[in-house]
Amino acid sequence: MYVIALLGNGTVLFIVKQEQTLHEPMYYFLSMLAVIDLVFSTAIVPKMMSIFWLDSKDISFEACFLQMFFIHTFTVVESGVLLAMSLDRYMAICNPLRYNTIITSPKIAQIGLLSLARGVGVVMPLTCLLTSLPYCKMNVIPHSYCEYMAVMELACADSAVTDLYSIVVAAALVGTDFIFIAFSYGIILRSVLRLSSQEARLKAFSICGSHVCVILLFYLGGLLSMYLHIFKLGLAPHIQVLVADLYLVVPPMPNPINYGIKSKQIRKRVFKLFGQRKTLAEPSI
Repeated sequence: MYVIALLGNGTVLFIVKQEQTLHEPMYYFLSMLAVIDLVFSTAIVPKMMSIFWLDSKDISFEACFLQMFFIHTFTVVESGVLLAMSLDRYMAICNPLRYNTIITSPKIAQIGLLSLARGVGVVMPLTCLLTSLPYCKMNVIPHSYCEYMAVMELACADSAVTDLYSIVVAAALVGTDFIFIAFSYGIILRSVLRLSSQEARLKAFSICGSHVCVILLFYLGGLLSMYLHIFKLGLAPHIQVLVADLYLVVPPMPNPINYGIKSKQIRKRVFKLFGQRKTLAEPSI
């Protein structure tokens, strides 16, 4: 899964960078998502592999909080980018005449920087709160990476403030983003159903359906992971670990296919790229 995520997202970035015709808003958003997925995969999976393969179960205090900072910062960043992508598709399908005047390259750059600033601004105080807590309990994290809720449970001080902060952030930011994304795709669905061509409807359903599946896995998995830690439901620990792993480790693998390869322009460039390499590799007589 890690190799596929690296190859898929790296290919999307390479194709978009090389092809001048792909320097358009939608492909800039795809590039942002590819970078975020690469950060997710690289922040989590190599350490997980070292645990399973090399039995390297130790991590320093600084490295643990750095990993946690990157994971949760880019969780917020990805939420913002997914929201921007849903609004981009809404404008392209429901208001195409104003698309080029509203969705411009400078505005996309501003959206990317704003999403990054929002992620850092939200997670930095949370990280500072956690680093200031005393940790006098056991030093074993029952998790495959430094997940915020799992680390917080090791503190021996009152964590009511951090609990409240995390719940408010999750509800106010990620929850609001999810509501707006659902609203955008609802309007898109209504517009698609009005299309007269059955082929066009099926194509739109295929693209939007794959997008919605990835979005649901990301949002529902993340919220479920957090609330399973807050509200004890008597679930086995390995179930909580699997839920927290799935919503971060799995999406970077299908995202390049759902968002990138299903795009006709990127698919053509990928086939062209590998076709040229195959031609160069063939021996001449």
